[in-house]
Amino acid sequence: MPKLAVLDIGTNSIHMVLAEVQPDYTYKILDRFKDMTRLGDGVFTSRRLSDQAMMRGLEVIRNLVTLARNKGYERIEGVATSAVREARNGGEFLDHVAQQTGLTVRVITGAEEARLIFLGVQNSVALPEPPTLVIDIGGGSVEVIVGNRDTIYQARSLKLGAIRLKDLYLTKTPPSKAMLHELEEAVTSQLKQALGTYKTKRVEQIIATSGMAGNLAEVIYLQRTGRPLQQLNLTKISAKEIAAVEKRLADATLKTRLAMPGLDPKRVDTLLPATMVFRILLDLLRKDELTICDKAIREGIIYDFIQRHHEGIQAERDIPDVRKRNILALARRCHVSETHALHVAGLALRLFDQTTSLHGFGQREREWLEFAAILHDIGYLINSRQHHKHAYYLIKNSDLSGFTAEEIDLVANIARYHRRSVPTRKHSEFTALPQGNQRIINVLSALLRIADGLDRSQFSVVRNVEVKIGKTVVITVDVSGDAELEIWAARGRSDLFEKVFKRPVQFVTTSQEDEGN
Repeated sequence: MPKLAVLDIGTNSIHMVLAEVQPDYTYKILDRFKDMTRLGDGVFTSRRLSDQAMMRGLEVIRNLVTLARNKGYERIEGVATSAVREARNGGEFLDHVAQQTGLTVRVITGAEEARLIFLGVQNSVALPEPPTLVIDIGGGSVEVIVGNRDTIYQARSLKLGAIRLKDLYLTKTPPSKAMLHELEEAVTSQLKQALGTYKTKRVEQIIATSGMAGNLAEVIYLQRTGRPLQQLNLTKISAKEIAAVEKRLADATLKTRLAMPGLDPKRVDTLLPATMVFRILLDLLRKDELTICDKAIREGIIYDFIQRHHEGIQAERDIPDVRKRNILALARRCHVSETHALHVAGLALRLFDQTTSLHGFGQREREWLEFAAILHDIGYLINSRQHHKHAYYLIKNSDLSGFTAEEIDLVANIARYHRRSVPTRKHSEFTALPQGNQRIINVLSALLRIADGLDRSQFSVVRNVEVKIGKTVVITVDVSGDAELEIWAARGRSDLFEKVFKRPVQFVTTSQEDEGN
């Protein structure tokens, strides 16, 4: 099944999840990686990513991308959020990422970040019909989304991230009362404006996602029970417990904070502003508890990928072979008659299998014939006149993943010669090819010409073929009705076969009705 790596370049941490999409369009997380790089340290005061932060970030991203590719993950969806989005040198940083890893990272807006977070929650928690408020506190921004199981009512991205608030308001530890007062006023003002009309009774519950909420829950649970938290998802913490942790953090020195059970040392300076945001939100909405969800933006990206690539995922499920899948995708993009294309391919392969004593080819050449047969009519997309030449052009200039340039050239030429003139020295593209490739094209296009003729009406009148090789090659054609047009067309297309194998071709028809008589 399709494999997807999601790289989330956040202000506080860089995460990667390795996922596998399941046949029912759900997913399974196979591995997770995280490094708290603090990429956004200082960025909200200087408006620049520091050299040290960029070096840390690049090293982590290089290692994660290499790891994903070594594990066979060709699809890597990379996103960057507020720190890169707001830094004047954020584009320079992403250029370095592209140069060193080949990965193009998408910088997402605050609104898109909010949408993806809610998508992750929506597909992980049984949301009720009444509105739920989801809050995600990152390093640079806070996403506040109101929605239910079906839709998003409103989504806001606020400049209240924990690193940002620490940099702007909490310049010493422990902070002064004036610092805390100024911070509380700023947080309250932005949250009130963001909540708008969604007050008290209209929001049924509040769900918090991501690392800040998770670490706060771990600290509270240890205080409550004396035991580590066994399951983060759907854990509930009360407004009273949040306020108590906020007060302890506000009063504590750095050393005292580091000694707090459950506190992540890398959040020693950022958990306080995050906790204040949670406490003020609960106060404003008059709610007495917060529910933790362990799914957020990364899971949202996976669900978004599944929604956007539904057809492609189904194709991967139905056709595991990436080469054939890409051939069929090109045929569909060019609006070929799939019934005709696949029927011609089937007839061509039967001819190939029964003439191996003449051509001596194997599985590799058999595949090229099948692929050329599927694509032989794609030139109709441009014009029916000389569509064989248009097919050559389209195949040569299509991005067919999984094929070498030589293979694309072979498939294009085989399709090009499925009708009209046979390969000659007058055709410069053909004569420029190595002698061995010229023979492959001659043989395979000879078989394709006959197969295409045997479906001239495109009604699959010819059901099967049986080949007997002697001084004359006798092709017995099993038909389901009148096949005069097919036999006439196949005879006219036998010229290259007779030239290549130096023996005439004879067609004989049979049908089940004949056998019954």
